[in-house]
Amino acid sequence: MVEGSLVRGASETITFSVTDGGATVPVRFTGVLPDLFGEGEGMIGTGSMEGDTFVASEILAKHDESYMPKEVIDSLKAQGVYEGPSS
Repeated sequence: MVEGSLVRGASETITFSVTDGGATVPVRFTGVLPDLFGEGEGMIGTGSMEGDTFVASEILAKHDESYMPKEVIDSLKAQGVYEGPSS
């Protein structure tokens, strides 16, 4: 998501822009954003184009390759096979 483009309206509708480093597309989403969603971070959205705006029906926060949900870490620890990230 493009930094500085997030606008939260009076309702649950949020607008922001996404970029692939070349083109930038405005996005409109009505709903609750994921906890890890933030400016300058990767995201995945499903929806459709309405004119020049992507109207998202779902937004997912994209994690880097080191992200692992707590439940998975706990399960791996219980099995004795968890290895933490290298420092």
